[in-house]
Amino acid sequence: MAARHHALPERISAGTVICATENVTLIRGGRRLLDSVNIELRAGEVLSLLGPNGAGKSTLLSLLSGDMEPDEGKVKFHGKEISDWSLLDLSRRRGVLLQDNQLLFPFTVHQVVEMGRAPWRRTDLEDEDNEAIAEGIAAADISHLGSRRVPSLSGGERARTAFARVIAGRTGMLMLDEPTAALDLKHQEAVLSLARERAQAGDAVIVVLHDLNLAAAYSDRIALLRKGKIVACDTPEQILTSEILTDVYETPVEVITHPVTGKGIVLPLRG
Repeated sequence: MAARHHALPERISAGTVICATENVTLIRGGRRLLDSVNIELRAGEVLSLLGPNGAGKSTLLSLLSGDMEPDEGKVKFHGKEISDWSLLDLSRRRGVLLQDNQLLFPFTVHQVVEMGRAPWRRTDLEDEDNEAIAEGIAAADISHLGSRRVPSLSGGERARTAFARVIAGRTGMLMLDEPTAALDLKHQEAVLSLARERAQAGDAVIVVLHDLNLAAAYSDRIALLRKGKIVACDTPEQILTSEILTDVYETPVEVITHPVTGKGIVLPLRG
């Protein structure tokens, strides 16, 4: 058996830039899916990517995770170009939950969550496997599904199983593409509450969302995209205004303040 070893550096301090793009452009079929995009993701924050359909949110997440390469510009990860990292080293440093998460093979739920620990085999951190798997299962509220086969699950149950797998990885960075899309209200709140907790513990979290109110409640910063460009990147209070959102989404909205939390609530103007 190969020697076991520690795989990760010491904990990154809050505010440190973990991942960043430098003027990245991605072209497909003659169309610029991303156009000279600059963005930074920092330890200890939740950064949400918002924007209309086709704005480039999922594409940007794919570039940041290393799943795609830009046609122009650079993606930096922990200070060096992401292409210089091996897939194994990346998998130990960022957990990725894709939007199209097709779990179709007849694995059990427990086996799928266990896959999140694969990068840590033959390392000292392998000793954390059982604890990390249990943590992921509890976080996703799927303990009652442990022996179920994935093809028998509902869409929401599959989404929660995939989320548990990412949590079990304990990577220090979460990259989540529409993690709440198939979930009911309770589990939407649970997933983003956990993302918030991970950021408070020092993790870097980037999440693609369509629900503007979830973004308002759980984000430290919001990057608003339109047609492959970042329109603005700032705090929810600065981004989620009726003027900006009406312009970007091309539909009239109003933003009111919640009387208890003080967070903005985005509502479409009807009638």
